[in-house]
Amino acid sequence: MAWVYKAVTMGHPQQYKFRFALWTSPRVGVLIQRRFGIRLSRASVCRLLNQLGLSAQRPLWRAYQQDPATVERWLREEFPRIRALAKAHQAEIWFGDEAGVRSDAHAGTTWAPRGRTPIVSTTGARLGLNLISAVSRRGDFRFMGVHGRVNAEVFIGFLKRMLQGMRRPIFLIVDGHPTHKAVKVRRFLERVAAKLRLFFLPP
Repeated sequence: MAWVYKAVTMGHPQQYKFRFALWTSPRVGVLIQRRFGIRLSRASVCRLLNQLGLSAQRPLWRAYQQDPATVERWLREEFPRIRALAKAHQAEIWFGDEAGVRSDAHAGTTWAPRGRTPIVSTTGARLGLNLISAVSRRGDFRFMGVHGRVNAEVFIGFLKRMLQGMRRPIFLIVDGHPTHKAVKVRRFLERVAAKLRLFFLPP
């Protein structure tokens, strides 16, 4: 049990020739079988890890700029106004954002001592792709892969794609990223004002 605790809390799965960087209960079970020749069920592995004071944890992410009062006010006042305006103009409400997808990203849980959120160390060699997408309140989806940065020209290109085939005006809600408020974007929106309007989320 001491060896298992040390392996999970101080070791890295890839050090034990696993392909992935997070400790899962099946992976710990394989590790125990390799080391001691003992085959345990997943439930037994979880029970053992709990006895060692370990728990499956996922890091918490929270934007430091977030102001709960401003967010609550936006939900209570601003979004109902946008919704009423969309109804008056027979427009569809969409939500848009950009994201980066990286080869070293991780979204799972790993076992670690309770109260001590684990850190996953990775190599500096990685691949990445930027994405820009939008989803409607009904679940319609548009997206575009981008090599390089998402700047004003790329954002305008995505907006042009959104307008293709759309029969109703679009009310697109985005965050306050400088790209969304660039002069080029504002000029483009002036030209398509009857078809597309931008609204901004609070920080």
